[in-house]
Amino acid sequence: MTLFERVHLPSFAGATEWLNSEPLGPAELRGHVVLVNFWTLTCINWLRQEPYVRAWSQAYRDDGLTVIGVHTPEFSFEHDVELVRQATKQRAIDYPVAVDDDYDVWSAFANHYWPALYFADRAAVISDHPFGEGRYEQSERVIQRLLGVERELVPVDGVGVEAPADWDHLRTPETYLGYGRSEQFASANGASFDKRHAYELPEGLPLNHWALAGEWTIGPENVVLERAGGSIAFRFHARDAHLVLSGGAREPIPFRVLIDGEAPGPARGVDVDEHGNGVLREGRLYQVVRQHDAVRERTLQITFLDPRAEAYSFTFG
Repeated sequence: MTLFERVHLPSFAGATEWLNSEPLGPAELRGHVVLVNFWTLTCINWLRQEPYVRAWSQAYRDDGLTVIGVHTPEFSFEHDVELVRQATKQRAIDYPVAVDDDYDVWSAFANHYWPALYFADRAAVISDHPFGEGRYEQSERVIQRLLGVERELVPVDGVGVEAPADWDHLRTPETYLGYGRSEQFASANGASFDKRHAYELPEGLPLNHWALAGEWTIGPENVVLERAGGSIAFRFHARDAHLVLSGGAREPIPFRVLIDGEAPGPARGVDVDEHGNGVLREGRLYQVVRQHDAVRERTLQITFLDPRAEAYSFTFG
């Protein structure tokens, strides 16, 4: 017996807004199998899971499956509903999305994770609740069992930022930059919190450490560049490197990425060109590195050509 075997689907009444749908409640969901997906737009784990959720929604909709995305923001800028709306378009999400800015739906489910899936049968009883990436075949079989259908699994091929991680070579963890959750900071002159300060890169970075160069303010959830030309460096071991960035409502901020001091060339991520040039236009996750040859330790350095860039966290794949 699972923890939620006899727990009914909680209410979505706390949603602050709905996208792709009018508000959904017990009356609208009665008789449907329901899959609820908690996500936040900058989460790499959700981005890699989303191709499966999208495919299940399309494949089983006519069989009685209703997928509901619940966007509960992790970072403050993710409360901007226009960014959520843009993310749904970029990811081709056509199923209903409940905007959960106040964490009311999150709390109703007693949820603690991005991403999280909750499967409810036609009687609105939750029967399964996996967290994080993976377990896709088992999850789709749960959908089929609840719907009373049996068929071949839906083919899914994530591309770009949605591609599965290279787990065999992933040796660097997610790393937050704001002092509220930061670890492994290695700038030569230490850190100062909540005030403008000049930083320098050390001569070398140990694996899984990061550092700042230039004038930055380190806040509780991010680091904010105060003068043009500042950099962030990170020593990592992974195929992919991503950075969550925001520039608020300001003008686009150009940046340049170097890998071991050189332009990335074919190792560029989807958000930079082969010379390492990219532009911060809106708050989201930016893929800055994707290696296609042997994965090894590398040093990433990203330099912003204008001030006010906000950096939140590195993730890898």
